Amino acid sequence: MQNLDIQDQKNRANTQSLLKSDPILSASQTLPSTDAFVNRHIGLNPDAIEQMLNVLGISTIDSLIEQTIPAAIWLNQPLQLPPAQSEYASLAQLKEIASKNQVFRSFIGMGYYDCITPPVIQRNILENPGWYTAYTPYQAEIAQGRLEALLNFQTMIIDLTGLEIANASLLDEGTAAAEAMSMSYGLCKTKAKHFFVSQTCHPQTIAVVQTRARPLGIEVIVGDHRTFEFDEEIFGALLQYPA
Repeated sequence: MQNLDIQDQKNRANTQSLLKSDPILSASQTLPSTDAFVNRHIGLNPDAIEQMLNVLGISTIDSLIEQTIPAAIWLNQPLQLPPAQSEYASLAQLKEIASKNQVFRSFIGMGYYDCITPPVIQRNILENPGWYTAYTPYQAEIAQGRLEALLNFQTMIIDLTGLEIANASLLDEGTAAAEAMSMSYGLCKTKAKHFFVSQTCHPQTIAVVQTRARPLGIEVIVGDHRTFEFDEEIFGALLQYPA
C-alpha cells in the first residue's frame, strides 16, 4: 500500500510539472491510450527483458534465438506478411466477414439438433465463463461448485438409466463412446479384444471409436445388435438409445 501511495505521488508530481511547463495539454499526454491492444497487453517491458537477458548472459533477443533455434530450420528470407493493421481495423474486418454468415434450417441430424434453451440455463451456464470449456479443471480447490454440479449430473443420469456409472465433462458423443470403450477394455479381466458397436450409432461416433481402437489393438465389430451373437470374445458393446 505504501508503494502505491509513493507511485501515486510521483504521478501527481509529473502531471503538475507538465502543467507548469505547458498549461495546455492534450488528452494523449495526460491519459494512457487504451484503444490499441499493444497498450493493454500485460507483457514484458524493456527493463524486464534486459534483466532476463543479463541473467542468461546474453545481450540481445536475437542472440538468444540464435543459440536456441537450430540454424537448419531458419528462414533465409522474411515472411511474406501483409501490412499490420490496428485493433479497430482488425475487429471491423472480422465483423464484416461474420456478417456474411447466413443461418439456415439444419437438416444434418445425426445427433445435431436445434433445441430451446431455458433462459436460466443460457444465462448461468452458457454465458458463464466458468462453463465455456468442457474440460474439468485440474485444481479442484478452485472449482468445487462446478465439480459438485458434474457429480449431481452423473448421479441423475445413473438414477434415470439404471447404469452403474455415468461420465461427465467429455467433449462430445464420439469422445464419450471412445472413452467408454477404453474403460471397458481396461477393466476386462479376460483377453477379449473385440468391441461391438451397433450399426444404428451415428457414423461420426463409430469413426471415433474405430480410430481410438486401432492403436489399442482392439477390433471393432459393427452390426445389428438385435441379431448379433455375443460371446466371451466381446469385452463390451455400444448401443444408441433410442436405437
